[in-house]
Amino acid sequence: MTAAKSPETCETMTDVRAGVDEVDRELVALLVRRFGYMDAAARIKTDRNVVRDEARKAQVLDNVARAGAAAGLEPDRLRAIWDELVEQSIAYEMARWDRLRADPA
Repeated sequence: MTAAKSPETCETMTDVRAGVDEVDRELVALLVRRFGYMDAAARIKTDRNVVRDEARKAQVLDNVARAGAAAGLEPDRLRAIWDELVEQSIAYEMARWDRLRADPA
């Protein structure tokens, strides 16, 4: 498979779509890695009540907004995307935490 063109060199919508599809595949791979860390957190945390950590969530959103702004992106848009990502990560981690400690009987 050939690499997609950079956004600056796209000349057709086919080029653009190929680039978006490539980025989406890369994002999925990164999300698999991120959710792997949620698996680790579920394994490490001994109390389900600490799965949701609002201070850490705020820190993550602030970090993303700051990095996005530095890269020329809209911080509020990134904050909204990451808010959903973090909420889905929390839900995943809680479910994983429960599965790891389920009574086998």
